[in-house]
Amino acid sequence: MQRILGGTLAAVMTVTCASTSDSSGRGTVTFTTYGEDFIEQQIPASAVEDGWTIRYERFLVTFHDISVADGDSPPIATLPTSKLFNQKAPGDKKIADFPSLPAKSFDRVSYRIAPTVVATTLGEGASEADKQLMLSGGYAVYVEATATKGAQRKQYKWGFKLTTLYDRCKGELAGKETDGTVITNGGTDTIQLTTHGDHLYYDDLQAKEAKVRFDTIASADVNNDGTITLEELSTVKLASIPANRGPYGTGSAAGINDLRQFVEALSRTIGHFRGEGECLASAK
Repeated sequence: MQRILGGTLAAVMTVTCASTSDSSGRGTVTFTTYGEDFIEQQIPASAVEDGWTIRYERFLVTFHDISVADGDSPPIATLPTSKLFNQKAPGDKKIADFPSLPAKSFDRVSYRIAPTVVATTLGEGASEADKQLMLSGGYAVYVEATATKGAQRKQYKWGFKLTTLYDRCKGELAGKETDGTVITNGGTDTIQLTTHGDHLYYDDLQAKEAKVRFDTIASADVNNDGTITLEELSTVKLASIPANRGPYGTGSAAGINDLRQFVEALSRTIGHFRGEGECLASAK
């Protein structure tokens, strides 16, 4: 995922081809990332069950270890370094090109969102100050946001340290759900690693019908100073949340008992593939 300023991606990309034959031709896979309107602009009140509007000031994400493979075979191409992006920067942002790959289907694409390291380079929208903040906190994801509802206004700055592997990704390609990537001779398959900013406010960790809510998070500001900290979220036990504020269900996830643990678990769900496509997310 590195982009070397003043250099080329190919200089840092480790590419291993499964075959030296060019009988099927060669093509390119390009990886980009995008934060969608919910991060770039705002999550409008109409999209939030209890009527809050949420606007991000910063949404930093560090991508690691993008790879393309065929099943359980060794990757045909890997980019084992890392790159930091601010998803507030508009539009698709280039991560890397994997050029000259065999023209065929590769059904396994994976990547990680993990803490920033010294070798991490800056992607579009990210600054050296952002990188230092991520390094000092040991963060993989960091958000600054403001939520408003009528006269109510809440601010928060949350950093998440979890490492998450997004594996066996699949999404819509040419109108059909497709595992991984399909490389054509002389063509380029552009894969967007999409970040979903609304997932931090879901009221269920696993249910497809989970809704975006903020009332319970807002009420965690017990000292009413207008700032919601992760420490304040940790004082809210899931069992104490009224039923009319959502289920806050944990499904099969174990050891999640308070709102901080819940939101931290939700931070693992922000990584997607080609927009709404899914990956198998795990703690690795």
